[in-house]
Amino acid sequence: MRWNLEWLRTFKAIYETGTLSAAAQELYISQPGVSLHLNSLEAYTGYKLFDRAARKMVPTEKGKMFYNFLIDPLKKLEQGEELFHKRSERDRTTISLGLCFETFQYTLEEHINQLPFNLIIKFGEYPQMQQDLDNGLLDLIITPQKGNQQNLQYQPFSKERIILIAGSKTDTAVLVKVLKKGNVKEAKEILKQQLWYSTTADTENLKKFWLEHFGEHPDFSPNYIVPNISSIIRCLSDSTGFSIVPDFLCKDSIAEGKVKLVWEGKNPLENILYFGTRKKTMYTEEIARLQGLFIEKLDVK
Repeated sequence: MRWNLEWLRTFKAIYETGTLSAAAQELYISQPGVSLHLNSLEAYTGYKLFDRAARKMVPTEKGKMFYNFLIDPLKKLEQGEELFHKRSERDRTTISLGLCFETFQYTLEEHINQLPFNLIIKFGEYPQMQQDLDNGLLDLIITPQKGNQQNLQYQPFSKERIILIAGSKTDTAVLVKVLKKGNVKEAKEILKQQLWYSTTADTENLKKFWLEHFGEHPDFSPNYIVPNISSIIRCLSDSTGFSIVPDFLCKDSIAEGKVKLVWEGKNPLENILYFGTRKKTMYTEEIARLQGLFIEKLDVK
């Protein structure tokens, strides 16, 4: 393992500002993120670099030596980084975005080549995205879950409805008739006998839908586990089988008659989608542009 340049920048900011909170403000990351960088650097070097006082970070002798050794090379590296970016792609900022694969594919993929800044896309679990956003590793996340980090803020911008769909060749006549009569118990038994598609990363929608509308957890396993929801929709297109998915991901396929909406439930299950950002950021304009693309694609009037 080698040390990370961000650890060195964080060390320099702590040394020069004197506190973790001031360093966090200077670097536009959270205070826990600053602590994480410092702890990682101290673990790597094997030395305690600061004594933690109540309102001051006091450099140790090793810390002072490390700063004196580091300051000139780090300044040269930062100058070189700035010059390199100006020569290669002038004034291009780099934004890191966290979201699920399907949302990226549906909303943003077609617009990538039009963006006037660099973009790094990261997929993963929502709690990890929130942590990475708080620590300065991400600049914007799209999430149906709100975290409790004090440094973060969440802005609702859309909704996704969780629905039951089937391939266009699936015989749903009996099921639809039973559902129209309100016989939820019989509908549940019919559905348990069908072919089901799900993903390895997202069985949560199936569990929530089943619990909300049938009053219990699903006691069956899907027949086909595929990489993502887009794969589910392609597999169901002009075929047979069932799945539980967000409505916006299959809207086009429903309109084209490749899959069909079977049931939204008596009281539709909806998730609010949020933009997650840090309260302080240097990238207000870039983030606003990305947010505009998502709002345009996911607008729910």
